[in-house]
Order: sequence, then C-alpha cells, then structure tokens
Amino acid sequence: MSALFGGTFARGGAAAAVSDAAWFRALLGVEAALARAAAGLGLVPATAAATVAAVCADPARLDLATVVAKAADAGNPVPPLVRALQDAVGPDAARAVHVGATSQDVLDTALMLLARDAIAAVDADLAAAAGAAAGLAAEHRDDVVMGRTLMQQALPTTFGLKAAGWFVGLDGARLRLAEAVASLPVQYGGAAGTLAASSGSGLALRTALATELGLADTAVPWHTVRLPIADLAGALGATAGVLATVAVDVVLMAQTEVAEVSEGGEARGGSSAMPHKRNPVAAISARACARRAPGLVATLLMAMEQEHERAAGAWHSEWPTLTDLLTTVGSAAAWLAESLSGLRPDAARMAATVAAARDPELAAGLADALTPAVGRGAAHDAAAEAVREAARGGRSLREVIRARGDVDVDALLAAVPDTGEAAAQVDAALADHRRLIEGTP
Repeated sequence: MSALFGGTFARGGAAAAVSDAAWFRALLGVEAALARAAAGLGLVPATAAATVAAVCADPARLDLATVVAKAADAGNPVPPLVRALQDAVGPDAARAVHVGATSQDVLDTALMLLARDAIAAVDADLAAAAGAAAGLAAEHRDDVVMGRTLMQQALPTTFGLKAAGWFVGLDGARLRLAEAVASLPVQYGGAAGTLAASSGSGLALRTALATELGLADTAVPWHTVRLPIADLAGALGATAGVLATVAVDVVLMAQTEVAEVSEGGEARGGSSAMPHKRNPVAAISARACARRAPGLVATLLMAMEQEHERAAGAWHSEWPTLTDLLTTVGSAAAWLAESLSGLRPDAARMAATVAAARDPELAAGLADALTPAVGRGAAHDAAAEAVREAARGGRSLREVIRARGDVDVDALLAAVPDTGEAAAQVDAALADHRRLIEGTP
C-alpha cells in the first residue's frame, strides 16, 4: 500500500496483521509447527525440531532479503524460505524442515493463520462500531426522524430504529466472520496430495499440524477445492456491504441541507477550496474502503476454478487479493468505528424535518380514514390521486383534503407522528446485542 494513501486504505489493525512481516511470521509459524508435529510422531529428532522452531521464532537469523529476491523466480516464497531455513539450522536439524510438505501446504496454511489474525482485528473494530451504534440507539430510542425510501421522504421512523439496524447488521457480520474463522482448515498433502513423502504418517501428521496451529483438520487436501477462500471472501464481502450501508447513511444525513448528524473531530474534513466545509471524512473513508471489496471478492471467486492437483496462476492470484481484501475491510471497519463513536445526532433538526414534511403522513392518514368506507385498495388510490391533484394544481395536500369535505384534516394534522413499534424493536435488538457481547444464548 502506497504511503500516500495508506492512512486511508490501510487503517486499523488488519493492515498490520497482513504486512510482509506478518506473512513471514505466518510462514515460519507453519514450518515450526510442522517440525514439532513431526517430532511428536517420531519422524524427526526432537532436538532438530527444537532448533527449527527456535530459528523460526527469530526471523532476524534468516536471510529474508534473499527470500524476497528469489520468490518470483521460484513462483512463490516458500522454496527460497525453506532453503534459508535449512541453511540457518545447519545440516543436522535440516531434516526437520518442511517435512513431507509442498509449497502450497505452507502457503495455504499460513494464509489461514494470517486471515485468522486479521479478522480478529477486523472484529475488534466491528465490535467498537456496533457498540457505538447501540449507544446511539439507546440514547435516541424515541427521537423521530424522517424515513426515506428510494431516496424520497417516506414516513416517520426513529433514529433509535435506524441505529438499531446499523448494529444488528454489524453484529450479523461479526457472526458470519466468526463462523468462517472457526472452520479455517490446515493444508497438508505433499507434492500431489498423496502424502507419499510422509513415510506412512501423513494423515497423523496432518492432524497433529492442525492441532499445533488450532486449525480444522481435513480428510483430504483442498489444493484445488478453494471453499475456505471462498467462505472468507463471502463473509468479508458481506461485511463490507454492511459497513458501506451504515457509512452512506451517515454521509447522507450529514449533508448540509439535511444536517441531521455530524461527525466529531473539529480539525478534520476541510476543503482545499472552500473554507466553510466540514466533510464527514470518517464515514466517507469507510465507504471508500468498503467499495474496493466487491472486486476483490470477485477475483477470489473467479480463482476457484482450478485445474488438476495445483492451479497454474489462479492459486497465485489469491495471495495478494485476500491480503488486500482483509486490509480494505479492516480499514472500513476502523473508519466506521471512528465515525460512529463521535457521531452527533441533532434530534431537534430531525424532528423539525418531520414536522415540516407532513404530506407523507397526511396521505397515509387520508388512506386510513377512507378505508372503513371504501376498502384499503380504493382508499390507497384515492390518497394517491389527492397527492397528484395537489401537485398538478400547485396546492398543498392539506388544501386538497380539506376541499374533499369527508375527512377532518385538522385531526390528521394534530396527530403525533406514528412510529409504530419502533421502540419495541429497538429494545429487542439491544437485548440481542447485549447477549452477543456477554456470550449468552
């Protein structure tokens, strides 16, 4: 990631969790775990495995610059990394390096470890964003705000219900990511998936490796059946969609003409040309980061079609793509947490908008008033025609309804905005949220 744009697109803990240093830690972590697992089965001496693990724990002892330089020629970084590790541990311990494995085993397993660590960082920011939204929902449970459908004024709702929708979506994204992480599998099959180089102990070694790393075991390798990658892509893509939806709500509500919310951070959001502006930068940045996710998800899904026992190119395309996807979704989550934690709703402004826009309520009230006499369908049509008549004649809807003479328009105007069961839904959502963060069913 360019340093110029890294502040926006590599924000939060996920970016660090997929850095080059993190990649090396994951790759070396797999090699160390493989050595320990092999020693536990008696395939290599325990002293040799201990030497390998000690060197893997101290990357400074390895010539990683050469690994980077030779990775492209090898087609992936594992062959030069294995050679560097063998050179570092010496000839006696070298037998405990890369026992029975192929490059894809190490890379795929490292990618699972990397994804697990990155998603832990994403989850922390999602939890912070959801917590901030839950606080907003509780504080503004009954504050009316104009509901908008298809970008047009609809009927009044509450800001509490809107914020509840935000944190329910964020909580749902967290659960989906947790499900994907819980099923992340080890990869171990050897050169062509037969475990032929594992001295008849391949199945046991795969199980032991999975245990060492806290990953799920598998019955066969998934070298070209890329469901684990697809599951991660789907969960991360869905998370990005939730983040983008909340962010765009904030952006729209912060428009000057709407001004129903504003972000904190007095020094942020200025314009190079217009000194009066205060843009909702955190929400805008969250949306920008989330917007990058669908293309990355598509690349990972397209890479699922892989030939025979190892793909030529499709597998390789996954490494930077999933790395970027974890980074951009993590950045979106970090930005949204910042946006919502400092968000300042203007309850008076929201109420004023509802009060000034009575036509939606009047139309609904007219339909309700006519329903007992003519039925719901005809009442709906009559209310819609009244709205059209007002527009054609340049008159207010209240004038048109008053001219009908069969409905008390003053009674309709005096009615308190009806927000239905919004409050009860907010309370139910908050109860579910509390159970989630407390870990209770």
